Order: sequence, then structure tokens, then C-alpha cells
Amino acid sequence: MKDFFRSLFKKLKFNPFAKKGHVKLGLYGPPNGGKSTLANRVCQDWLGEEMFSSVSHIAHETREIKIKEQVSIKNKKGKELTFSLVDTPGIATKIDYEDFIKKGIKKDDAKKRAKEATKGVIDAIKWLDNMDAVVVVLDGTIDPYSQVNITIMGNLQARNIPVLVAVNKIDLKKASIDVVKTAFPQYEVVGISAKFGKGMEEFYEQLFGLVK
Repeated sequence: MKDFFRSLFKKLKFNPFAKKGHVKLGLYGPPNGGKSTLANRVCQDWLGEEMFSSVSHIAHETREIKIKEQVSIKNKKGKELTFSLVDTPGIATKIDYEDFIKKGIKKDDAKKRAKEATKGVIDAIKWLDNMDAVVVVLDGTIDPYSQVNITIMGNLQARNIPVLVAVNKIDLKKASIDVVKTAFPQYEVVGISAKFGKGMEEFYEQLFGLVK
């Protein structure tokens, strides 16, 4: 399965944006890291409205690519950065409908959800080749040394895509920014709580260095 996803990362080509110079900022990471919560936070902060990305405690709530065009942010110096924000489904190496049944979802719905989630993973990988920069959103309470995280980081590095690692859920006691920094020392790491807005000012400042 690991080799299958590595192959997809390398082979799939896709061009969802025809306009050159159009900055695409992708939110990537494993399921339930907080990508959609972060997408909603960014849009609420700068556009006054959510991205309409639904969130849930059940994995793979986001199963389709969602885009918010023309998101403009400003830093302390008044410099402006405009980009398309791309919220992607969580990357996983295994999607089993039985896992959804365990969460209380009926069998038919669970199978449908698993099928949609699998397609969402493939779509997310397709879009990766067109990202100008990527924010990898990780749950700070979970060990970052996972097969999925290492696969994502390895493929981003191979593509030379600028990466910012956002360690989410730092409002929780179990969260550890230092563990993530040790796991991925090659990247800038910022701690945030997308849900409560903690650390967002530093996060936005880091985006200016990420998207050039």
C-alpha cells in the first residue's frame, strides 16, 4: 500500500489552474489534523466568512477538494499576500469502511464514505503537482513519526515544494511542538490552535516567507 501511494504521488499529473502566476496554497496532512478547521479560520479572519468546510471527529469528513479564491492577508508591515486556499481530503494509506461502522455509521453509508474518501486521497495527490506551497497540518497530540506523514513529507521534499508545518491543537496539554520539530527539522514549524485562533498571527507571518 505504501508503494502504491508513492507511485501515485510520482505519476499523477493534473492542472486545475490555467493561469500562470496564480498562487496556490494547499492544506495537506492526515485525517483529523485540523485542515478544514484551519481553512475556516483563515477565511473567517480575512474574508469574514467560513470556507464552508465541514469538520467532524470522524475521519475523512472532507472527501472533496475545496477551494477559496482570492484570500488576501496582510502582515505587520502592511505587505499583502493573495492566494487560492486549497483544502484537501486527509491522506491515508488505509481506508476501511468497517472503521466508519465502528463510529456508528450504517454499513451502506460507511461503504459510500470509504469509496469517496479513497477518491479524495487520489484527488489530493493529483493536485499536489500544482501547489506553489503547502501547509502540512498535524495534530500536535499524535506521534508525528507515522507512515503517512513520512510519505507526505518525502514527496513534498522530492518536489521542492515550500512547506510550513502547522502543529495544530496546541490548546491541548498532550500537544508537543518540539516532537514535531525533531521529526521534521528541515521545515519551519509553527504551533497553532485553529479552533481557538491561538498562534495564528505567527502562522500568517510564516506564510509570507513560504509563498514567494
